[in-house]
Amino acid sequence: MLASSVITTPAGIIATRVPRYLSTIRVWESLYALPFCCMGMFLAADGWPGWSAFIWITVALTGVRTLGMAANRFIHRKEDVHNPRTANRHLPTGKLKPFEVFGLMVVGTGVFFYAAAQLNGLALALAPVAAAYVVLYSFAKYHTWACHFFLGWALAISPSAAWIAITGKLAPEAVLLSVAVALWAGGFDIVYGCADLDFDRKYGTNSLPKRFGIVAALRTTKVMHTTAAAALLALGFWMDLSFYYFIGWAIAVSLLAFENGLLKPDDLSKLSSPLFQYNSVISMVLFLFTVLAVAL
Repeated sequence: MLASSVITTPAGIIATRVPRYLSTIRVWESLYALPFCCMGMFLAADGWPGWSAFIWITVALTGVRTLGMAANRFIHRKEDVHNPRTANRHLPTGKLKPFEVFGLMVVGTGVFFYAAAQLNGLALALAPVAAAYVVLYSFAKYHTWACHFFLGWALAISPSAAWIAITGKLAPEAVLLSVAVALWAGGFDIVYGCADLDFDRKYGTNSLPKRFGIVAALRTTKVMHTTAAAALLALGFWMDLSFYYFIGWAIAVSLLAFENGLLKPDDLSKLSSPLFQYNSVISMVLFLFTVLAVAL
């Protein structure tokens, strides 16, 4: 009885709900996007950008990512019930209500806009565009097999946005970094599309594996990841970064190649490997060695 009464108090409700909110937007996956954002930040500043910029850019990323992930869960809540890969999420299981996830979207939007306003005029002016994109990309799978590329660009916004926040303008180096991130993330989304192939065929949603088959999809991922690696290598030479950057690049690309080698058209079981659950390790390696390259 005592335990039940604790849970029904306001503090008890918050204590049980907050972990569910964080889990439904997979807050730990921010570690995948945040290092790329910080790469843009440090490269634009050619070193430490200062606490104010670092804090507000991080807050902005957290807000827009909360908006995007909550919107994705809200928009796909009906088919997530029927997809074995997503059926245990919080909305399909009833652990969270649709209005709660929609509330996360509202909070994320508010946090994002406020943080952008603390940076500079261009960051604030472009904030509505970024917010609209991270919501609308979730509809792409209803209309086109190219939906993976839309998701890739949703993550690729962050390094260019960080560059704008630091310098007040968008440089071509930032665009190249964003292209690399878009190819990197979009390639992984194609891989997960392979795991959802049977569901997509049954439910009618679109994906590259559904349109062209798993063999072509995995080849496309390898081409995208190879191109992303080349873009990151070119960025290092373009910005005349020190050898530390290239060490990080070599480690990250080796891990990426190993991941791609694990996947076979007739065996996708390695998708449950910890490597695929913690892709943030790759982006963290790139970020840490980028910091060394600009700081030493």
